[in-house]
Amino acid sequence: MNIQGHSLYQELQSLASQARSVSTELAIPAMPEQNSSQSDFSAMLKGALDKVNGLQGESRQLSTAVEMGDPKVSLAQAMIAGQKASLAFEATVQVRTKLVEAYKEIMSMPV
Repeated sequence: MNIQGHSLYQELQSLASQARSVSTELAIPAMPEQNSSQSDFSAMLKGALDKVNGLQGESRQLSTAVEMGDPKVSLAQAMIAGQKASLAFEATVQVRTKLVEAYKEIMSMPV
């Protein structure tokens, strides 16, 4: 999983400071255009979540195989897969927390 929460947070901070410096005299268009970076971000986020889900599924399968006594799967493989899934999930929770903090900061900005 390649989510860089710190750089994402810095980018959101940069965008927030740019939004603060924009004059209030600018007219807001009636139909805002779709930002391509928004769709890129959502695709990246969905891909990361799918990968975390895949790691958890793999961990579950290997754990079940060890419990059933499958000779092809070692306990070490199951434990490593479990730790990978756990670490990926913890990273996802931390990124979510940073995104929520950034969202709250953006929403509390004066317009």
